[in-house]
Amino acid sequence: QVQLVESGGGLVQPGGSVRLSCAASGFSFSKTFMSWYRQAPGKERELVASITSGGSRINYADSVQGRFTISRDNAKNTVYLQMNSLKPDDTAAYYCNAKWWRELWGQGTQVTVSS
Repeated sequence: QVQLVESGGGLVQPGGSVRLSCAASGFSFSKTFMSWYRQAPGKERELVASITSGGSRINYADSVQGRFTISRDNAKNTVYLQMNSLKPDDTAAYYCNAKWWRELWGQGTQVTVSS
């Protein structure tokens, strides 16, 4: 089955950390461009970070640069998003995205940053 399954979200205090995981199946993950997006209530979905198939090129949104780290393990068909120094503005549903000749989205995982 072709799918992306995110995990790792939850409630975290400001300044805290959380790691999201996205497990891929049903396609050639090691050849696929992967990204994390997020969508806060009432806002458009925005790109957070992306990583090329081999991991050599990584890009971040300005708002998360220096705080978030995207990585991938092609042996485990998994992409990660390490989120540090979290702020209330980081509260959103986070989605994993895969692009090859088609585009695939995960179901999303909620991250809430609140004291």
